[in-house]
Amino acid sequence: MTIVAYPEIKGIPQRADFSVRVRKPGGQWIALHTYEVSIDMHNVRQASLATFDMEGPVEVEVASMTEEIESAVIRPLSYRIPFELTGGTIRFTLDRPRKLAVETNGDRFGCLHLFANPLEEDAPLPGSPNVIAVKPGIHRTEHLLRPLTTPHAEGEAEPDVLYFLPGLHYIEETLLRIPSGKTVYIAGGAAVAGSMVCDRVRDVTIRGRGFVYLTDFHRFSAFRGVRILFSSNVEVEGVTTVNPPHYSIYIGQSEHIRIGNFKSFSCKGWSDGIDIMSSSYIDIDDVFLRTSDDCVAIYGSRWDYRGDSRHITVRNSSFWADVAHPLMIGTHGDYHHNGDTIEDIRFENIDILEHHEPQENYQGAMAINSGDLNTVRNVTYDNIRVEHFELGRLFDIRVVWNKDYNPVPGNRIENVVLQNIVYNGQGANPSRIYGYSAERPVTGVTIRNLRVNGEAVLDASHPSLDMNEHASQVIIE
Repeated sequence: MTIVAYPEIKGIPQRADFSVRVRKPGGQWIALHTYEVSIDMHNVRQASLATFDMEGPVEVEVASMTEEIESAVIRPLSYRIPFELTGGTIRFTLDRPRKLAVETNGDRFGCLHLFANPLEEDAPLPGSPNVIAVKPGIHRTEHLLRPLTTPHAEGEAEPDVLYFLPGLHYIEETLLRIPSGKTVYIAGGAAVAGSMVCDRVRDVTIRGRGFVYLTDFHRFSAFRGVRILFSSNVEVEGVTTVNPPHYSIYIGQSEHIRIGNFKSFSCKGWSDGIDIMSSSYIDIDDVFLRTSDDCVAIYGSRWDYRGDSRHITVRNSSFWADVAHPLMIGTHGDYHHNGDTIEDIRFENIDILEHHEPQENYQGAMAINSGDLNTVRNVTYDNIRVEHFELGRLFDIRVVWNKDYNPVPGNRIENVVLQNIVYNGQGANPSRIYGYSAERPVTGVTIRNLRVNGEAVLDASHPSLDMNEHASQVIIE
């Protein structure tokens, strides 16, 4: 049994709403630092974040420092984590790493986000010969990267790991452009204020247990947390992005990208979680995103990026959309050249914790909105658990002409499977399956084992469904 807690990051605001302690069963308590994250662009406010690493059973204690705890909820509800609430203190045991939201007294915004990571494997050591250790401070980019790119004496190994030691680091030029074949390691207890950029590179890793910290974005021009552009074989693992003004991870015309154990919070307009444009062979596994726009969005061509998107998997993750869609496919494409194809997409073993969207055209916890002459096909949603959300629809499958973004409508949507879907909540608008016209249809949708508040949806007449005359071959099992 092992617990790893990290030192305080000086210069990052802490939050005193909760006291959080962890221990091996029956052992000495270890206090965790709790940091401030901002959420919900509708009404920006602050929540708490604590994090640690674990192996084996761990006892957790959460106490409110501001009020008596009369009730509590631990999300995702599907984990069914039992807890004791005694004297205003919550206690429970984790038998494995989990990413949780602990809500007290019905407060979904001032809650505690508790991330129990797995232990790191093969983490670089700052004293190793191939590692450049960077102390906290303000860094010029050329000073950081020179040890990774300049020639070395004969027989001397070229360093291939840039290791950010615990503390707060500011990238003076705000963009850290990572060369091919290199690793950037942000240690637990470290925060880097600046964007990580992979532009026309390959074989890059960004990893660690630290923060890519963008809350003070008004002080510099860093716009997105991690950028992966025209690149291949890039991995992002373990880090947390805090309050980027735009996307947390931005993938454009890239392939063979892996994102694992990634966490993010945002509170600005267009501050999506992970956006994918004209990219293929993307694996997103074990992430927690609480964002103020789409958590995951998969598009065709947009901006400088051209081509189809395919072979994308999102699994074993939790999504909390304070605004817009948790899962989104299809809006943008190359309408000048007959659109793009977005295909072979799979969402599996996912908890959706919130979906709040007052604009009808942007509703759908699971949305496929094909615009710009795009064809979207071969999409599977499997084992998706959706908790009560404030405002929206369970799913929204439409060929659309969204005149805010699409000069022309989409082409078609075909071969979509929604299976083992559970929604427990009230007030959701009916889920839509709409073709745009007879020439721009939705065809071939299979709904298998859909349950709404414990009731099986058995046919198209169920009040939770809404289909138009341009949707065909819809099978409900």
